[in-house]
Amino acid sequence: MENNGTGFEAETLTTPVESAASDESIIQVNDLNKWFGDFHVLNSINLDVQKGERIVICGPSGSGKSTLIRCLNHLEAHQRGQIIIDGVELNEDVKNIEAIRREVGMVFQQFNLFPHLSVLENCLLAPIWVRKTPRREAIEMAMHYLERVRIPEQADKYPGQLSGGQQQRVAIARALCMQPKIMLFDEPTSALDPEMIKEVLDVMVELASSGMTMLCVTHEMGFAKTVADRVIFMDDGQIVEAAPPRDFFTRPEQPRTREFLEQILQH
Repeated sequence: MENNGTGFEAETLTTPVESAASDESIIQVNDLNKWFGDFHVLNSINLDVQKGERIVICGPSGSGKSTLIRCLNHLEAHQRGQIIIDGVELNEDVKNIEAIRREVGMVFQQFNLFPHLSVLENCLLAPIWVRKTPRREAIEMAMHYLERVRIPEQADKYPGQLSGGQQQRVAIARALCMQPKIMLFDEPTSALDPEMIKEVLDVMVELASSGMTMLCVTHEMGFAKTVADRVIFMDDGQIVEAAPPRDFFTRPEQPRTREFLEQILQH
């Protein structure tokens, strides 16, 4: 049985999740460049994501992978190039930014829950205030997604009363309450204790099986093998290699990719 060093075993997820990718693009990234001062963090990135496609992005620290997905909902602004999400170009136009953020959910390393609000109230905020969903309808939807992430019984508790894995599942439910077309995950298990990682990954696997378009920055290689349609390896702000999991893990083309895999799969 293969273990990636965090207590998460690929075989616990049974067989790979069947692809739901279509031939229709939902994300187009063309010649994307970003600098932090003099540091060229993203260097001429080109990426096309199909509806329903699941992409895992991996790479060493500082490779630009988190910055890339943060650019996809304008948490970071790019300086050159083009991002088109579901036909809308992401630029400085506030209306475009708001339109895209309504369709793109994001789950971070830290849970970013409001500690003074209950689990349910955390899930209600965005649908009520952003989508103008009636409260009764929003509550029904929130409970549906809390059931989907397997913690409906925690609805009236506060974040501080939950484990880290439970809080991250609340964060996923909260993002789903906006009913996004795309979900972005920025190392969603990196802040969790090893025994909590699997419960979050299991939820993400279930989400992947529903046909959601997903981009996930992670080092959980068992998850990548089971869920991803494509695995992308980044280094020095560039996409070094992109391939289906079977090819990526068994016959990577680039020496830098092979070196990375040797290091990460040994742990």
